[in-house]
Amino acid sequence: MKNVCIIGSGSWGCALAIHAAKIGHNVKLWSFAQDEADLINNEKKCKFLPMAVMPDNIYCTTDIKEAVEGSDLILHVTPSKFFRDTLKQYKEYITNQPVIICSKGFELATLSTLSDVAKEEIPNVKLGAFSGPSHAEEVSLGIPTAIVIASKDYDVQYLVQDTFMNETMRVYTSTDIQGVELGGALKNIIAFCAGVTAELNLGDNTFAALISRGLTEVARLGVAMGGEHNTFYGLSGLGDLIVTCMSEHSRNRKAGRCIGRGLSLEETKQEVGMTIESVDNIEVAHELAKKYNIEMPIVETVYDVLYNNLKPKEAVLKLMTREKKSE
Repeated sequence: MKNVCIIGSGSWGCALAIHAAKIGHNVKLWSFAQDEADLINNEKKCKFLPMAVMPDNIYCTTDIKEAVEGSDLILHVTPSKFFRDTLKQYKEYITNQPVIICSKGFELATLSTLSDVAKEEIPNVKLGAFSGPSHAEEVSLGIPTAIVIASKDYDVQYLVQDTFMNETMRVYTSTDIQGVELGGALKNIIAFCAGVTAELNLGDNTFAALISRGLTEVARLGVAMGGEHNTFYGLSGLGDLIVTCMSEHSRNRKAGRCIGRGLSLEETKQEVGMTIESVDNIEVAHELAKKYNIEMPIVETVYDVLYNNLKPKEAVLKLMTREKKSE
């Protein structure tokens, strides 16, 4: 059994903690909020996962040094906008354990992937990215899930695979950390758009067109940034895209629905109530498309919806009346 440290007590951090604890590992969970730690320790509940019960072998602390020391591996599960600052808080306590990135997104200020940020802050530490179609609500309840651990270090791949794989979670390995990260981050944008189309009642044809053409854009940018083409058609690309676009668990889809019914961006953030990675990701992808000279019409159009007052129905018309293309 392993000593697992999880940095971040949101829905995904708690779901991973529950899964690891059920297998039998000892789990230390770090939270920035004392009330969340108290709820987990005293009532065995996560406020983001009302149906789940936190096993007894999970201990939550607000002392990040206490969480990290003595661990065999660290899972970093904070929102991407807090990634660097949180990493700086515990990097001095890392010894020889790998850091596994479970957050999905970019650093907005630098347009960097989170693994690139980690390489700057902890250049000598082994890294991995853990991603795939895995809603926290379902993982916390033991619903069968498949996910990918990507790392350049095979021992990191096998450590994570051996630690988390059981009858309810199938863990595949990959060396394409860049592709796995980019698939997880960029699909949130398409899920946001899926919420808009759902709110506009545009139908299955539109939905299928969005997913297939959206995946083309994700892969196009992802390959330009160093990911492998096939990765974007695997679990961390197509798989994650499908589950996030289709499920009402998805906060990104929910945010899109809010915009589709006419709420402002600020009103949308208040209604969703949790971090909406897609909003920041849309800004980043818009800039990256320009940087790499990649055509991303869906990304460009949803950017105009959020930041240039383009109406959602007008956005659909704009996409449908673009110049003729071959597939």
